[in-house]
Amino acid sequence: MHLLTDRLNTLASEMEKAQLKDYVNLMSRPWQLIWRNLLAGLSRGVGIAIGFTFFAATIVYILQGLGALNLPIVGDYIADIVRIVQRQLEINPY
Repeated sequence: MHLLTDRLNTLASEMEKAQLKDYVNLMSRPWQLIWRNLLAGLSRGVGIAIGFTFFAATIVYILQGLGALNLPIVGDYIADIVRIVQRQLEINPY
C-alpha cells in the first residue's frame, strides 16, 4: 500500500510539472488561445524586423566604410551592378 501511495504522489507531481491543468483551461477558452497566439506571432514578427534592421544597417555601414577607402575591387563591383541595372532598364522600360 505504501508503494502505491508513493507512485500516486509521484504521478501527481509529474502531472503538475506538465501543467496539464493550464492546458485544459486554455483549451476550454479558445479566444484566450487565439489572443496568446496572436501576441506571440506579433512579437516574433517585430523581433525579426528589428533584428534584420540592425543586420542591414551594419552591412550598409561596413560597405560605406569600404566605399570611403575607394578600393578598386569594390568600385568595380558597384560599377558592374550599375551596368547590369542600366541594361535591364534599356531592355524592359517600364
